[in-house]
Amino acid sequence: MRAGLGLVPGGACPRSTAAGIRELEGTEKRVRSDDGMTLEQAGFPIDDQQLVAFTQALIRCQSWNPPGDETGVAALVAQQLEGFGLEVEIDPLGPSRHNVTGRLRGGGAGQGGLLLAGHLDTVPPGDGPWSHDPLGGRLEDGRIYGRGAADMKGGLAAMVFAAGALARSGLELPGNLLVAGTVGEEVDCRGAQALLEKGWLEGVGAIAIPEPTGVELCIAHKGALWLRVETQGRAAHGARPDLGVNAILRMADVIRDMVAVEWDAPPHPLLGRPTLNVATILGGTKTNMVPDRCELTVDIRTLPQQSHGSVLAQLEGILRNLGSADGEAPAVLEVLNDRAGLSTPADHPFVETAQKVGRALWGRRMMVRGAPYYTDGSVLGPGTGLPVILLGPGEVGQAHQTDEWVSTEALSQAARFYAALAAHWLTD
Repeated sequence: MRAGLGLVPGGACPRSTAAGIRELEGTEKRVRSDDGMTLEQAGFPIDDQQLVAFTQALIRCQSWNPPGDETGVAALVAQQLEGFGLEVEIDPLGPSRHNVTGRLRGGGAGQGGLLLAGHLDTVPPGDGPWSHDPLGGRLEDGRIYGRGAADMKGGLAAMVFAAGALARSGLELPGNLLVAGTVGEEVDCRGAQALLEKGWLEGVGAIAIPEPTGVELCIAHKGALWLRVETQGRAAHGARPDLGVNAILRMADVIRDMVAVEWDAPPHPLLGRPTLNVATILGGTKTNMVPDRCELTVDIRTLPQQSHGSVLAQLEGILRNLGSADGEAPAVLEVLNDRAGLSTPADHPFVETAQKVGRALWGRRMMVRGAPYYTDGSVLGPGTGLPVILLGPGEVGQAHQTDEWVSTEALSQAARFYAALAAHWLTD
């Protein structure tokens, strides 16, 4: 491991982070492997105490987004991967924004490499009171507490230690294993987009993302379409509303028709129906004036088979009809966020490999699930046509919550799952 980059287990975010990032940018380190080791002979040595300590270290390193500063967490991931013997590369995407990627090289004869992709950022802790310090990483009764414990620094730690276990096992892998820590998933999936644009997915055959699923298998998630709608009116004195046009009342008509829309999409077997949430509304200047402007934001969660173009066309038709009805200018529609849904068939070989690993580890076939949220998979899956699964140690109900936690048992289970998944996928 490079001087100045040593991880103190359970330590706080290092002061030397920025220097460590600069030192690691553009560097590589070659992995050693032993010849002739079969899958059945290979062990996956994972030190659970070190795994817990690394998870705590990640939690103690702030990466709240907004504002977005993943540099410290990227440095911790980079130094840990390098310590395990992977080739490590840092990709700067702007001030205080760095993707980190580790590569365990295979022999090149496999069915396609495997990408384990986790995001480095978390949401802020919010305004509610915490019983545990959100940057404390406290271990209590088998749970590690702190912002990002479930979503998804626990999953990030588990995939890093899984890669380390494979690197140290001596197993000869035909295909490459990539481990990527990405920036910006909580806001704009910027890091995932950079992976795609910079060619990191060339030669990859499948993707696993350790989002919080309670160590259960998720093969589909919804997309997202965030919209801003603006209605215009005409100002007048509050005592003479008949002389003006009330932009808030016009927006009330927009809301009424939007929430009643019938989407042109049948239900998905794992995801159900699309949803529409009226998220924020802002309008008016003061109490004794007729408001001449109103702004609304809407969060639509779509299905993988839905065209976002068709969704927009339906909503634009509503706005045109309202404009025609009252003779005023139609409302303005703006797209704020556009993320596709994804769905991997349950009989896909990658899903079957995951099921095989689950049976070997836990003696059961996992129930496949869908997730109502979106992930970096919305960029990496539809952008490549690759199969994507989600499986992580965090409980989905803990994501973005006060006193967020992840269990140490689930951490251990997830790390061993990723190691076995990579071994089977890359050697089968």
